[in-house]
Amino acid sequence: MDLQAASTILLLLLHFIIITGVNGATFTFTNKCEYTVWPGILANAGSPRLDSTGFELSSSASRTFQAPTGWSGRFWARTDCNFDPASLSPSACSTGDCGSGEVECNDLGATPPVTLAEFTLGASGGQDFYDVSLVDGYNVPMVVEGSGGSGACGSTGCSADLNSQCPDELKAEGGGACKSACLAFASPEYCCSGAFNTPDTCRPSVYSEMFKTACPRSYSYAYDDATSTFTCSGADYTITFCPSSPSQKSLTDTSPSLVGTSTNADTTGNPMNGAHAAAVAGSTGSGGGGVMADGSWLAGLAMGGSSSTNSRSDNFIITFASTLLLSLVVL
Repeated sequence: MDLQAASTILLLLLHFIIITGVNGATFTFTNKCEYTVWPGILANAGSPRLDSTGFELSSSASRTFQAPTGWSGRFWARTDCNFDPASLSPSACSTGDCGSGEVECNDLGATPPVTLAEFTLGASGGQDFYDVSLVDGYNVPMVVEGSGGSGACGSTGCSADLNSQCPDELKAEGGGACKSACLAFASPEYCCSGAFNTPDTCRPSVYSEMFKTACPRSYSYAYDDATSTFTCSGADYTITFCPSSPSQKSLTDTSPSLVGTSTNADTTGNPMNGAHAAAVAGSTGSGGGGVMADGSWLAGLAMGGSSSTNSRSDNFIITFASTLLLSLVVL
């Protein structure tokens, strides 16, 4: 095969790779809790399932999944689960139960209170949007860290034990989780609904301030966008349950990362905003100020300066091209 023919084939292959995409992210789940957790995965409308919708993760174990560009969804931990069909318990798990009665959640979401990690990959200008939310309450410490990406790429999450600090009126039955004020009292001022459905009328409560003080980078209530939503381009992400220490840059740094709000509601009646959104439903990926098509929280998010080119994709293509060209020349 002559060099001209080899070059033509190479260009066609590279074009195919770029069109079909090698972007996306690798999600690594790590359990540093002293007990087993059963992570749940819920893909938003329009996003494909990952390799699992729920799995067992013993203490000190890790598991990795690949997600394509454009994927959006949420992750959480279930605790104290018993999937024995003979069990008389109405819930298979004490916290975070998805109602499937199985290890796999089968496209069912978490029952609050639960700590949520929420992602949309490659949405606005090629950026990933992500957050850790306590809007639906808290059950286990969780931290999200990005690696290998470009942009701000801040770490986020809640490494504090909020269950030990939870006020009696917010404690879930059994004490294994802490409710949000909206979940506990179902009142418009806590849920940012009705007459309180704007950033001007829905303000932080004494309860959300408690969450925010303990976990400054997590969403504490519906309009807590400025310090709670993060972006990165071309990164892989590690979701750690019960992190031993906040290795973030740091989790106590409350410098704003993004701005933007929305008046859409989640399943508990809370308006959804920030990267929250992308994770609750499918996205349109329409620039930096759009509301997701299904009413999710990814609204008004903008962070200039990040390239839409995925650095991980670039490295793959360069390596692939060099190897292929060398092979063709040798032939």
